[in-house]
This record gives sequence, C-alpha cells and structure tokens, in this order.
Amino acid sequence: MYYLWVFLIGGLVCMIGQILIIKTNITSARILVSFVLVGVFLEAIGVFDYISGFARAGINVPIVGFGASLAKGAIGAVKAKGLVGAFTGGLEATAGGIAAAVLFAFIFALIFKAKTKK
Repeated sequence: MYYLWVFLIGGLVCMIGQILIIKTNITSARILVSFVLVGVFLEAIGVFDYISGFARAGINVPIVGFGASLAKGAIGAVKAKGLVGAFTGGLEATAGGIAAAVLFAFIFALIFKAKTKK
C-alpha cells in the first residue's frame, strides 16, 4: 500500500508541474520556485509531516520536500538561535543535498558536453 501512495502523490506532483508547463507560459524555473514555496508553506502550517506520513518518498523526493526541509531547518534554528537561525537553519538542514547536487552536476559536466537548445 505504501508504494501506491508514493506513486499517486509523486505522480500528482509531477502531473501538476507538467500541466503548468503545457498550459501556461510560466517558465520551468518559476514552477520549481513555486513548488519549493508550496513545501515551505505546507511545513509552516504543519501539514507536510501528515502528508509525508503516508506519501513518503512521493512528497519528500520532489522539490516540494526540499522546500519543507528548508523551512523545518529554519524553524528549528530560530527556536535554538533566535533570528539568526532564520538565515542559517535552512542551509544547515539541506547542506548534504545541496553539496551532492553540486558535486554530481560537476561530474556530469565533465563527462558530457552541454548543448544549447535550437
């Protein structure tokens, strides 16, 4: 049953993104930022953990989960360090993922030749 929820929720997130790409003039970058903000909003109102409880990787792996991780880190750091934590907590919580993304992007940039769209 877990796999079904993961597939349905993850597929729903991807479907919403694809519909926005096809039906609107919104750029991919703005759609990504919107998904991050949705994750931040869901974490801020306390709903993300409930959704994550049954959707698991379906909501945690897409960019929505990254936004929630940023918000969770910032909220926790504000409680521990005060206002300074609002600026540092999100990066502390997601540093591993960011570092991995930069590392793999560098490796793939060395392996493959980038081409521009025509």
